[in-house]
Amino acid sequence: MSGLDEIVQAVAQVATQVGGSVVGIGRGSGRGSGVVFADGLVVTNAHNIRGDEVTAVFAGGRSAVGQIRGIDVDGDLAVVAVDTEGAAPITWAETPAGVGAAVFALANPGGRQRVTFGLVSAVDRAFRGPRGRRIAGSVEHTAPLARGSSGGPIVNAAGALLGLNTNRLGDGFYLALPADAELRRRIDALARGESTGPPHLGIGLAPARVARRLRRAVGLPDRDGLLVRVVEEGSPADRAGIQGGDLIVTAGGRPVTEIDDLYGVLDGLAADATLTLGLVRGTEERTVTVSFGAGGAQNVGMA
Repeated sequence: MSGLDEIVQAVAQVATQVGGSVVGIGRGSGRGSGVVFADGLVVTNAHNIRGDEVTAVFAGGRSAVGQIRGIDVDGDLAVVAVDTEGAAPITWAETPAGVGAAVFALANPGGRQRVTFGLVSAVDRAFRGPRGRRIAGSVEHTAPLARGSSGGPIVNAAGALLGLNTNRLGDGFYLALPADAELRRRIDALARGESTGPPHLGIGLAPARVARRLRRAVGLPDRDGLLVRVVEEGSPADRAGIQGGDLIVTAGGRPVTEIDDLYGVLDGLAADATLTLGLVRGTEERTVTVSFGAGGAQNVGMA
């Protein structure tokens, strides 16, 4: 048997073995894909979700309306509770995919199943999530993906899960969240209705370069930091007294010059933690303490 024949046979085998576990997300042509990971539960990308309900389209064309069990927008992950009607949960690979490994990408946008073949071209890649947060550790591969494939799985030749497709890089490269112990932990927590993301301040930010330009425009001295553009009413930032126009210069005692600096501090906090921020309001230096807890999950901005 030639190498090409082996690939053809492997694609057909994966389609048969895993295709029933892959679902379309959304009505009509669909917004994306997802995969059954437990009886009655589907995991997909958060950016595929609109509202509290979602239509899942299964192999064979059956559709069912599901409820959002948990969502992590920053991590681009969501779990949907829906009648999977016997669709087999996907199995997880025991070892991660390394560079050069063969992968098969599956999708089912709008109930149209697709299976493609490619190779892992890089590991530990990073990209920006739906709200700008840096997501690291992704698997880069070359299996072609049509529109509506995000949230679908990449698997090995045995049909075991290696990752969830989430981001198109262009030039024929794609990124997938790796199916490791951390992803399983996050999915399980979302399935229980628990938040898996870091605390959110509830603010919209302008990057340092914009902050400097705006401060110059009103005659204020240059200062490195992140400019607060908007504060959500009732958010942790609002309760701490942060206002639009404030310049965040430190977080947890660390200098903040880029958005990733602030994300790095937030990522290390527990959901009920407190955080000390150094602010400049006009020319006045201020220090505020932000308490998260139950209200900390609110967010309409970038941090």
